[in-house]
Amino acid sequence: MTHDVFKLTQGASPLLISMPHVGTQLPDDLKPAFSEVGLQVDDTDWHIGELYDFAPELGVSVIRPAYSRYTIDLNRPADGQSLYPGQNTTGLCPLTTFDNVPLYKPGMEPDEAEIARRLPIYWQPYHDALQAELERIKSIHGYALLWDAHSIRSVIPHLFEGELPVFNFGTASGASCAPGVGEEMLRLAQQHAPHYPAVLNGRFKGGYITRNYGQPAQRVHAVQLELAQRAYMQEQAPYALDAGLAGTLKPVLAQFIQRYLAFRPA
Repeated sequence: MTHDVFKLTQGASPLLISMPHVGTQLPDDLKPAFSEVGLQVDDTDWHIGELYDFAPELGVSVIRPAYSRYTIDLNRPADGQSLYPGQNTTGLCPLTTFDNVPLYKPGMEPDEAEIARRLPIYWQPYHDALQAELERIKSIHGYALLWDAHSIRSVIPHLFEGELPVFNFGTASGASCAPGVGEEMLRLAQQHAPHYPAVLNGRFKGGYITRNYGQPAQRVHAVQLELAQRAYMQEQAPYALDAGLAGTLKPVLAQFIQRYLAFRPA
């Protein structure tokens, strides 16, 4: 299914992979408001689609947006409430990059009315499709699994201290999936230490998608994986994929997905 703002590929398995930050487009009517920095869409989750290109072979559904998170962030709640109170983060319609550099020309930042206008155009269709796909999967299998796939630069002082581990699993501190699921992912990741350091529910505990749709009592389980980009790509523009690094990383990601697919809710 291809929509103006997202593409959904349906599979036969109980798993849906969401890639909410892979979009690189900016709407033509918004481009004049963006700064030169904003037009570069630097904070994209680069090459995530390539890293998970094995998903269709495993029967996994995949949903991905066309538009950049700079248009609207699909992993933030519609009311704009902060997911990490007291910590630096970016909002529903970000005003700055991860490095706190303005995305808009002075005086052209979106106001409440503009944010409200963007919600039904860019945010709601993605979430309607995501919810419908989880319901379709659950109707077939009796349960649904959601994997929210992300990546980010390894070092961003404005957002966190030091260097991120390569694998940052988030389960909303255990609330978004059955007990033991996140711990099993961490255990698998630790088999690849120290080359790929890993953490569970560290700086990234799961964004809106993981927290909202992960409802184990309703037989929907969700895990977020935030990858440190140094593991597979150049972290500065032009953000080139490193084929060698990616080729080493992909089998590990496939191992995570295969193990998640093997999970059967009690």
